[in-house]
Amino acid sequence: MLKFTSRDRETPQKRDPGARARDFGEIYKAFAKDRAAAQASRCSQCGVPFCVDHCPLGNDIPDWLKLVAEGRLEEAYAVSSATNNMPEVCGRICPQDRLCEGSCVIEQSGHGTVTIGSVEQYITETAWQKGWIKPLRPARERVQSVGIIGAGPAGLAAAEELRREGFQVKVYDRHDRAGGLLIYGIPNFKLEKQVVTRRTDYLENSGVEFVTNFEIGRDTTLNDLRAQHDAVLIATGVYKARDLVCPGGGNQGVVAALDYLIASNRKGLGDTLPASDAVELDAAAKKVVVVGGGDTAMDCVRTAVRQGAKSVTCLYRRDRKNMPGSAREVANAEEEGVIFEWLATPKAVLGDAARAAGIRVARMELGEPDATERRAPVEISGGECDLDADMVIKALGFEPEDLPHMFGEPALKTSARGTLWVNRNTLETNLTGVYAAGDIVRGASLVVWAIRDGRVAAAAIAAQLKHAAQPIAAE
Repeated sequence: MLKFTSRDRETPQKRDPGARARDFGEIYKAFAKDRAAAQASRCSQCGVPFCVDHCPLGNDIPDWLKLVAEGRLEEAYAVSSATNNMPEVCGRICPQDRLCEGSCVIEQSGHGTVTIGSVEQYITETAWQKGWIKPLRPARERVQSVGIIGAGPAGLAAAEELRREGFQVKVYDRHDRAGGLLIYGIPNFKLEKQVVTRRTDYLENSGVEFVTNFEIGRDTTLNDLRAQHDAVLIATGVYKARDLVCPGGGNQGVVAALDYLIASNRKGLGDTLPASDAVELDAAAKKVVVVGGGDTAMDCVRTAVRQGAKSVTCLYRRDRKNMPGSAREVANAEEEGVIFEWLATPKAVLGDAARAAGIRVARMELGEPDATERRAPVEISGGECDLDADMVIKALGFEPEDLPHMFGEPALKTSARGTLWVNRNTLETNLTGVYAAGDIVRGASLVVWAIRDGRVAAAAIAAQLKHAAQPIAAE
């Protein structure tokens, strides 16, 4: 260990930008065994591991890095998977530059962080290849059942933890495949779909039952679901797109980011799209402008490049330093030809109701900090300009749907933001036996936080159901 003074930071090799921009394959090649071990050996094994503190899951990163450096990969996987239900997913899509790697002690000392995410991915891919990951076989089967609404990362993590304890688990999802945004929202060049289906197949082989094309509120009510299960977990995520509030924001040619990404992912999965979606939600031969600065915006611009757009521009109202998305993803997008217009915000979508013909942009500067302590963008007088665009993608974030109304349960309590109210310790809602986890509680956030919430909710549900099952002693 402690080889950070003699070995440089190294990431897995990236495919050439020109080649990777023509397909949807993952852009990073896998770490070779010796390179993964070499990177792991750079860990300083510091006494206060900030990488652990800044991981939402509290992953024991120094421990499994040491095991990789020593060639003890099966043990490394056991340590890694003890705190993370999907390390191969987090290794690919977590913004490590803002989490574990961003707080690495040797990074702060100027030596360059350990490439934690890539080693994490290497560990788990090796575990799959070697057959170390086997279906769960609980030591004891319990008769109590849990219904989980939503087959995204929070729901899947909870399903695994509850099944490990022997509970009967049924996961309901409105889509035709399990995986949620891991399947339909994240493009293949970041997360190939077989990585997700391999994990859901593992859960199914472990005894988790999936019910797809099933909507609470359409096919049953929340109250009916509660009658069928001993506990219910709501893990629906947030899907309602924020609108582009400016003249022309509702024109044909202005599309929601998630609609666009779902259409692209469905096409990649071999699904047949409605004729209108196949045209409206395809960037081929179009001048595309994406409005937004988060990871969803990065997914959109890089998807548009691969679909053969004439040009792709990203508008963001703050500067590069204040962009909420991963710096790594911004760099990847720039390599692939995306143009970034920093300190720019849309004033109007040009054209008419039938088509977009451009976008009028106001130039901004950063003023005083706002309520979030970020410097607020302020419009510069007279700084407007027009950009060509015949497709505008709004990637401005997501808000929760009206679940009390959708689920036919008006008593379900929500916060002022529309997210579900929960007890912060147990994640139980105001309805007894009904829990919630992930984005529907915290708002649009990272996959790693959803996994963490799923684990917390599962632990609380398991504790409650075990307690309820205990015999009452005679007085």
